[in-house]
Amino acid sequence: MLKLMPKLMPKLSKRVSTALINALAAGVVPRVGLEHISVGREQEIDAIARDMDNISEGGASFRFIIGRYGAGKSFMLQLIRNLAMERGFVVADVDLSPELRLAGGKQQALSTYRELMKNIATRTSPKGGAIALILEKWTSTILSQVAQETGKRPGDEGFDERVEIKIRQVIDDVEGLVHGFDFANAIVSYWQGYREENRDKQEAALRWLRGEFSTRTEARASSLDVRVIIDDETWYDYVKLWAKFVADIGYKGLIIFLDEAIHLYKISHSRSRQNNYDRLLAMFNDTMQGKADRLGIIVGGTPQFLEDKRRGLFSEEAWRTRLAKSRFLQDGLQDSFATAIALEPLTAPEISQLLHRLADIHAHHYGYQKRINSQQIEAFQQESSRRIGADKMATPRERVRDFISLLNVLQQNPKLVFTEVMRNSEFQFTAASENNNGTGEFAEITLN
Repeated sequence: MLKLMPKLMPKLSKRVSTALINALAAGVVPRVGLEHISVGREQEIDAIARDMDNISEGGASFRFIIGRYGAGKSFMLQLIRNLAMERGFVVADVDLSPELRLAGGKQQALSTYRELMKNIATRTSPKGGAIALILEKWTSTILSQVAQETGKRPGDEGFDERVEIKIRQVIDDVEGLVHGFDFANAIVSYWQGYREENRDKQEAALRWLRGEFSTRTEARASSLDVRVIIDDETWYDYVKLWAKFVADIGYKGLIIFLDEAIHLYKISHSRSRQNNYDRLLAMFNDTMQGKADRLGIIVGGTPQFLEDKRRGLFSEEAWRTRLAKSRFLQDGLQDSFATAIALEPLTAPEISQLLHRLADIHAHHYGYQKRINSQQIEAFQQESSRRIGADKMATPRERVRDFISLLNVLQQNPKLVFTEVMRNSEFQFTAASENNNGTGEFAEITLN
C-alpha cells in the first residue's frame, strides 16, 4: 500500500509551512505540502495509484471523488494532483462553475478547456501554464538527439530537416485521431516558429492549442495551417489528443481534475443540465471502453450531485446502473475498484493524528516550543464533539480551522494556558448548516 508519510520538520521550508497555515486557517486547500498533513486516506490513494499505473501502460481511468463540503474532497484531489506530477504525469485542473461547464452553446465548455490549458502543470512547473515549457523541453530534447546522431549543430545544412522529420514521427501518432491533423499542424507551426525565431508564429500556435481563437478566419490569418478551431463541441477531443501527445514525448500521460461538479447539478434548465450529463457520460464511456489512451479523469462532487434521483446523476438510468453501490457492500466495507469513491469521515484517532501534525507545523513555523500535548488535543476533540450536531455536521475543515485558531491564540498570548482558553472561550466551533435551496449543500457558519 502506498504511504504518504510526513517528512521531518527540519525539512519543512518556510514557504511550505506558510502556505499550509494560511490556507488551512482560511478553509481552503493548500497547493503544496499536503503530504505533511495527509491522514486516513491510504486506501483511496492506493486505488488512484493503481489507476496511474494503468494509465502509464496505455490505459485510461475515470473516477468520482464524492464527499460533502469540508469533508476533504478538494484536499484529496489536490493530493492526487501532486502525486501524479511526482510520478511523471501532466496534470490540469478546473473548478466547474456557471461559466465553466462541460457542454453549452455560449462557450462555457470552451472556457473549461481554456482553464484546463491555463492550469496544465508538470513536476518542474507545478503552478500551471506549462504548455510552452512542455513544447520547449521536447524541442530541446529532439535538437540534442539530432546533434548526437548526426554530429551537426543547429544552422548546419540538413540539421533542421532532420529535426522536423523526428517531430513528425511523433505527431504522426496523433494525426489519425479526431482533429489530430490540425493539432499536429499546430505543433509543427510551433517548431517552425522556434526554428525561424518567429515569436509571433510560436504564440499563434500556442493560442490555437489553448483554444483562444474565436474564428477560423482569425486562426488562418495568423499563418497557421489549420482548418478548424477548438470550440464547445470539440474541446474534449483535444483533451484526448493532449493525453496521447504528452505520453508520446516522454510523460506518463495526462490526468485532468474537474472539481465542484455540484454546479452541473445546479443548472436550472433541464435540457442544459442533461447535455452536461451526456458529455460526462461520453467521457466516462471513452475511458472505460478503451477509446482514450493515457488519460485519467477525476471528478469531485457532493453526494447530492451523484445520488439525487430528481436532478443528480442518479436521475438517469445510464448513470445509476454504472455507479450504484454493490449490494454486497456492508457497513464499514469499501470497494476501492468502484468508479465512485465515497470519502468516509475520518476517525477520531485520524483526526487526532492530523491535529498533532498541525501543532508540530505551527510550532516549527513560528519557532516556539510546542505548547499543546496529547491530553489537550484529546480535550479539544471531546469539546468539539460535544457541540450540538458535531457528530453529524463537523468536518475536518471545520476542526482544522478551529484548531489553528486555538494555536494562534496560545502562540500570541504566551501567558494564557490551554484550559483558560477552552474554558473562557465564548465562541462555538465552526459548524455546517444545510441550505434550504434543495441542493443539500453545506455552508460554513460560526455560532456566537
